Amino acid sequence: MHDLVIRGGTVVDGTGAEARQADVAIQGDRIVAVGNDVGPAKREIDATGLLVTPGWVDIHTHYDGQVTWDPYLTPSGWNGVTTLVMGNCGVGFAPVRPGQQDFLIQLMEGVEDIPGTALAEGIDWSWESFPEYLDAVEKIPRAIDVAAQVPHGAVRAYVMGERGAKNEKATSGEIAEMAAIVKEGLEAGALGFSTSRTLLHRAKDGELVPGTTAEDEEVLGIGRMLGEVGHGVFEVASDLAPEGDELRWMRQLGKETGRPVTFACLQSPADPDQWKRLLAVVDEDRAEGGHLTPQVAQRPAGMLLGFESSFHPFMLRKAFAAHAALPREERLRKLAEPAVREAILADEPNLVGLPAITAVIAGAWQMMFPLGDPPEYEPAPDQSLAAIAKRKGCSPDEVAYDLMLAGGFIYMPLLGYANGDLEPIRQMMLHENSVFGLSDGGAHCGLICDASMPSFLLTHWVRDRKRGERIPLEVVVERQTRRTAAFYGMEDRGTLAPGMRADVNLIDFDALHLHAPEMVYDLPANGRRLIQKVDGYRYTIKNGEIIYEDGEPTGALPGGLVRGPQAAPTA
Repeated sequence: MHDLVIRGGTVVDGTGAEARQADVAIQGDRIVAVGNDVGPAKREIDATGLLVTPGWVDIHTHYDGQVTWDPYLTPSGWNGVTTLVMGNCGVGFAPVRPGQQDFLIQLMEGVEDIPGTALAEGIDWSWESFPEYLDAVEKIPRAIDVAAQVPHGAVRAYVMGERGAKNEKATSGEIAEMAAIVKEGLEAGALGFSTSRTLLHRAKDGELVPGTTAEDEEVLGIGRMLGEVGHGVFEVASDLAPEGDELRWMRQLGKETGRPVTFACLQSPADPDQWKRLLAVVDEDRAEGGHLTPQVAQRPAGMLLGFESSFHPFMLRKAFAAHAALPREERLRKLAEPAVREAILADEPNLVGLPAITAVIAGAWQMMFPLGDPPEYEPAPDQSLAAIAKRKGCSPDEVAYDLMLAGGFIYMPLLGYANGDLEPIRQMMLHENSVFGLSDGGAHCGLICDASMPSFLLTHWVRDRKRGERIPLEVVVERQTRRTAAFYGMEDRGTLAPGMRADVNLIDFDALHLHAPEMVYDLPANGRRLIQKVDGYRYTIKNGEIIYEDGEPTGALPGGLVRGPQAAPTA
């Protein structure tokens, strides 16, 4: 007799095969049968009218700190994610020398907008080396599986100290020492190595992430450890500037090691057709036996601007700054006073000495849209604040101010929306060599909330999209399960088949609904974060145990740490 049988659901098994009605039988932490007449069970779930899919595998998150205090890793856990990969973009918390903890906290706070006070209170720092970090993570009970990558920033600071933090050139000896640490991490179970090479990623003190300007000798010297150990992904967050030079060393590393090298492939408003060139280079590289892999988002990298956000259009106005330090409720009451409103709207932002991107966020009204409830992630140009203001006969500032005062968010899709629609993203998603990622779960707590991307795949791309072609259900499921799992060597999950891990979502597709994001203060030290609730997940099952039922945690904690590649089940 089976432990659990899911009966009569519409099975989308993660292979890309056509959806079909079937039963799924589970014994322990494994699927043992998929089909008809699979036999009796101790417990049965009637899945009539529900989608039955593998659990989502999210490969681009930043739960490196939260993993030490939150067994559910929300918001990702709410969205049907059963396995996630953290340690992206070159930032993380191991290795760390005694006394260096504050440096890594302010690095993560600056790059990923995670409150430093929450990290300082929430992390117990019971490790120094990366293997010791994995040991600490492994001891903590949790609902879902987590996997980690070795972050360049922490490794460089550990080996080079202040020189590494300031991006000075590494000596050959230091490169060898960094490579040895990365090798040790991979052998202990890390699934990859990550680095940041973008000027947007800066520590709280304004310094670039350690490794941002590392020369070829350093990235290649470290990256070769993946080939030596025989597993792992090399993940890069890069400005691709100069484009040819960056792609050259990435291609070289992939060919030398035989390991995937993945980079964030996004549409830049400054170069709207760059993504096409990048995909052409990927095709050329693959034809030559390379392993270059574009990692693509499923919706734009969109900022949510509100009066509680990390940034908003009025933050640089002196008239607003006079009230910025007030407690939340008092500040909102003050901002609602007509005289205060008038003074702020009449003021001009002070942009002296600030990056160009700041000026864009402070007043590019044609790029800003009311997010709404339910949230609209593919708004038409005539829905911009500039267009609304023109119709109303007022200034865009007034539209923005009143929207934010009412508690709404302004949606500003910075990357991936240069054409005013999601067609470029759709084409990137469907590229044969791309991999879904960039949800940034656990990060950008005060400005971005994209951990719901796996759910958005179903609501927007499969069911609701009106401004262009949709994507078949089976394609979406395969790319968020089997493909993401296999990319990081986790061949034991991602499909509903005998022998595979029993990671399953049961989804009421018609009722699947993303709520508007909201700001809450539930991190350690009352730290703030944006969250986004979702309806429609009837059950989420991890390793054969139900961890969520109708959106509520059951208390089961069957998850753990994924150490190294996981082999596919044998016949």
